[in-house]
Amino acid sequence: MDKLRVVLLFGGRSSEHSISCATAGGVLGAIDRSRFEVIPVGITREGAYILESDEPSRFALDPAHLPEVVDNGTRVHWPESTASRELTVTDGLGTRSLGEVDVVFPILHGRFGEDGTIQGLLELVGLPYVGNGVLASSLGMDKHFTKTVLEGAGIPVAPWVTVTRAALAADPELWQRRTRSLGLPVFVKPARAGSSVGVTKVSDWDALDAALDVAFAEDGSVLIESGVVGREIECAVLEGRDGTAPRVSVAGEVVVTGREFYDFEAKYLDAPGVELVCPADLGDGELFELQRIARRAFEAIGGQGLARVDVFLTDEGFVVNELNTMPGFTPISMFPTCWLNSGLSYPELITELIEVGYATGPR
Repeated sequence: MDKLRVVLLFGGRSSEHSISCATAGGVLGAIDRSRFEVIPVGITREGAYILESDEPSRFALDPAHLPEVVDNGTRVHWPESTASRELTVTDGLGTRSLGEVDVVFPILHGRFGEDGTIQGLLELVGLPYVGNGVLASSLGMDKHFTKTVLEGAGIPVAPWVTVTRAALAADPELWQRRTRSLGLPVFVKPARAGSSVGVTKVSDWDALDAALDVAFAEDGSVLIESGVVGREIECAVLEGRDGTAPRVSVAGEVVVTGREFYDFEAKYLDAPGVELVCPADLGDGELFELQRIARRAFEAIGGQGLARVDVFLTDEGFVVNELNTMPGFTPISMFPTCWLNSGLSYPELITELIEVGYATGPR
């Protein structure tokens, strides 16, 4: 059987650039080379598409030196129209073909990649791709609209308010009343950022302004969300094949023991105070209900390909925290770990995602 030619697209302009590069390193090291030919395409922090190294170790996640896409002077060009799937590259020797592309795997986290923008570009040129489409990606990236859609579908979410700097300046007393009605603690989050970038836990109202400044540095729209007391549980979702229902993994649990919350350093830089437990200690009924909610959340946003659903298990039941349409995907991230404990290895998971994206075809 001929190999599928896969463009692995990573890096990007968001604050999660390095995490995307680390994900690329994991995928490059595990992808089945007997089935797939890989074209690594990096996006620099300025947005240039370059032909990158096919060397997994170059993108290792080292706390002292985070990986990144560095401009090497090459330029990768997408097809000019839907009449061709040929990718080309310009370098010091001129322009040459990289061959016809079968499917693109955009492992981009954050804005300008996970938010529907890259998905829109790929749809414009008619290339099949892995993962969620434009609408689901856009909804999943914006926490306010994710919550709005989930709430409309009858899925429990934490109470919240969303504010911009302009609205805050126009009527500060109104926003103070709305915010304080949530009670303490609250979490202040950029509406469109991931990996806990720009997130602050506020346990004293005097710290709210500083937390807002941190969040507004990442996005012009900020959520102030009621703190939920409960166990932090996550599970992974894969699109069903041939019209079948989405598949949901076993659950994992984030046990926070020595930190305020599961922040960027704990997620990616091996900071102490957090333990990831998979499978989580849940009763059969609890796991069934969690999987039902995760499946329903995935369907509510029109999900395709994959997602990770993060919830809190409270005394009253499950409350959905977030839905990630391109979750952390390094070999030790929760998404692949949940599938590993459900019987699907990391290489098998990569193959599954690529095959589903390829079978879906241009959208």
